[in-house]
This record gives sequence, C-alpha cells and structure tokens, in this order.
Amino acid sequence: MFNTSKFNGVFTALITPFSEKNNLDTEALKKLIDYQINNGVSGLVPCGTTGESPTLTHDEHDRVIQLTVEYTNKRVPVIAGTGSNSTPEAIRLSRHAQCAGADAVLLVNPYYNKPSQKGLYLHFKAIADSVDIPCILYNIQGRTSVNIDTPTLIRLASECPNIIAVKEASGNLLQIKDVIDKSSSEFVVLSGDDSISLDLIEFGGNGVVSVASNLFPKLMSDMVDLALNGQMQEARKIEKILVPFFKVCFVETNPIPIKTALAHYGWCRESFRLPICTLEDESHRTLLYRVLEELENNPLVPDFRA
Repeated sequence: MFNTSKFNGVFTALITPFSEKNNLDTEALKKLIDYQINNGVSGLVPCGTTGESPTLTHDEHDRVIQLTVEYTNKRVPVIAGTGSNSTPEAIRLSRHAQCAGADAVLLVNPYYNKPSQKGLYLHFKAIADSVDIPCILYNIQGRTSVNIDTPTLIRLASECPNIIAVKEASGNLLQIKDVIDKSSSEFVVLSGDDSISLDLIEFGGNGVVSVASNLFPKLMSDMVDLALNGQMQEARKIEKILVPFFKVCFVETNPIPIKTALAHYGWCRESFRLPICTLEDESHRTLLYRVLEELENNPLVPDFRA
C-alpha cells in the first residue's frame, strides 16, 4: 500500500529556531532545511523532541509543519511530529499534517499518563485510523515512562496498514533486534539514537532519526548510506569521527547541546523555550566547543559553518 523504501536513511530531527524575542525564526528554519537537503539527508522531521514541540503553541506547531512541507517542496519526505498524551489532540495534529502535505507523521508514546499496552494499542490505532498517510511510532521510554512492547507493536503494524515504521529509542538493543526479527520485511525500523545507528542497521534496520545531522548532515548521510550498502567498515570510520559529538549532544537535555552548537556556528540563535534553557554547567559548553573545534580541524569533516 505504501512505498516504505523512501523512509530509509537519515532523517534530521530539526531544531526549531527562535528569534531574539522568542518567536519562530522562519528564515533560520529555511536556511537549515536547505543545508540538510543540499547535504544529502533522506528526510526531515519537524516538531519532534529536538524541535521543542512541548513548548510550541498549537498554532506554532501547525505553522512549523506547514512551512517545512511547503519550503521543502517535495525535495525530500517530511515526517511531521504529531504525537501527544491526548489522543484527540494527536488526531487533530495528525490530520493537520496530512492536510499540509506531510509524507508521514511521527507519534510518540503518550507521556505522563502511563497507559497500559491495551491503552497504547487503542491510542495508536485511533490515530492511524484517522489519517491516510503513513504513521511512524516513536518508542522512547526514557522520556515517556512507557515502552511499546514488541507484541503490541507487531499487532498494530499488522492491523493498521498505515503504521509502517517505528523510531526505536528504547535503548534496548535486544528489543530492537526482536522488533526487526518479528516484523515484516517492509516494516521500517529507525534508530532514535545516533550512537547505535550502525548497530541497528547491522541487525537489519533502516536508518536513523538524527540529532547530530542538524550540524553534520553530510557525514551522517555518508555513514548511514555506506552501512545500508554493506560497507560497514567504511561506515565505522565515519562513526569513529562522530562518536565524541554523539556523546556531547547529550551532556545536558536534548536539544540544549545541539542548538548551542548550531548557534555557535551561526545557524540559529541560542534561544530556547522555558522550561528548556541555556546550558546549566559552563564546563559543558567548554567540552562542547572543544569537541567542535576538533571536528572543525579534521580534514575529513566538511565545513559546517553557516
């Protein structure tokens, strides 16, 4: 029913740039979109966790998705973050994304209310039944306190034709392998963690929804493309270059470090929405800038300044 092959590769979990007055900075967002597409990413994911979606108003959320779809103009697929802990809210956001022209929606586990597996099944099924575009589930227990167990995921994929993928950020490699082994060959499994992207691909997965590609789209795309083409040794060489950056991206809560790094190189302002704020520990800034300087001086790393 759906061509799932277009959801293979690197999908950048876009930051949401803010202006000096903390409004949406649409020009910075357009510039970042061009940078991603011109450097080979497979697709874009606006309004995810990295895009500070919990602090966007509904109007802003709709606007970011609309702008991303329109400005991307079919150059790459757009996967709109439309999940919520409220099923009706997630349905409204998903229907808006479909009307805006998004290629798929990304649906995070309901957070805080901690539903049972039955509740998760009913929640995701209700959203999938409300739209006609592909749905990608986002399993991240560390942020939501609930895990989509493999039987629940497989049931949803078998009963809802438009649930075609999962972004796996459970941190459990055994679970991820189990999902890959038990799902159909058409079902897409994407890593939600840059640092295990190649491990997931070795298991038979399909790519990554990446934080690091905000700043390093070409390196991430090259790494994942090599891995998907069976050139794992060459992919691991790129991974080795990026590992320090993968680590420092989570020295404080995402998206604080990645947005700080982007601001350092002129891609956006170092502006966040409360309760997300600038780096708490200035030693983390020192560490971040040191890692970036090493990458900047590495002849194998393409220029990443705005």
